[in-house]
Amino acid sequence: MTIARFETFRPIGEILAADVLPALYRAQKLPLRISCLGLASADGGDNADSFERMIPLGECPSPEEAMQFAALRLSRGDICSGSDSFPHFCPRIMLIQDREYGLVLAGEIRAGIILWQQPVTSNAEARRIVTEASRLRGMAFAASGRANRELARDLRLRASLCEARLVDPFWRETASDLLRLPQAA
Repeated sequence: MTIARFETFRPIGEILAADVLPALYRAQKLPLRISCLGLASADGGDNADSFERMIPLGECPSPEEAMQFAALRLSRGDICSGSDSFPHFCPRIMLIQDREYGLVLAGEIRAGIILWQQPVTSNAEARRIVTEASRLRGMAFAASGRANRELARDLRLRASLCEARLVDPFWRETASDLLRLPQAA
C-alpha cells in the first residue's frame, strides 16, 4: 500500500531548511545601516582642502526600506546634518550594509539621484573587480605622490564605484531582485 503525498503538506525538515533557518540567518544580519561617502570641505570648493568622509544616516529593517530611506534623505538634502556636520558636503556614493558591515547595495549619486549598482553574479567576477579596483587605487597612490590630488581623488572614486558591485554573497540575489523591480517615481 502506498501513501499518497499531498502538495499542501511539507515535511517539517523541509520547512525548517527552506523557510525558518534562512529567515533566522537574515534576521541576525539586521538592521541595515545606511551611509553616504562624499567630499567634505570648509569652503565648498573642490580644492586641496576637501577630504573624503563617510556619514552614517540611519538604520532600516529591510533592504527595500533602506533604499527608500536613502533616496528620501538625498532628495531632502539632509545627508550631512547634525552636530558633527560639515558646512559643505558633496555626496558621491550611497551604501547599505548589514550588521556585520557586509555590503547589501551601493549606488553612485548623480544629479540628486542614486544609481544603484548591479551586484556581481559570481566569485570570478568579484575577483576581476577587486583586481581592477586595486589597479585604480595603485594609480591613485602614484598620482598623490606626484602632488596631483584631483586625479588621485578621481581614481579613488572610480575604484570605490567598482567596489560598489562587491555585494556580500548572502545579499546578491536580494539585491538583484530589488534592482529588477520597477522603482516608483
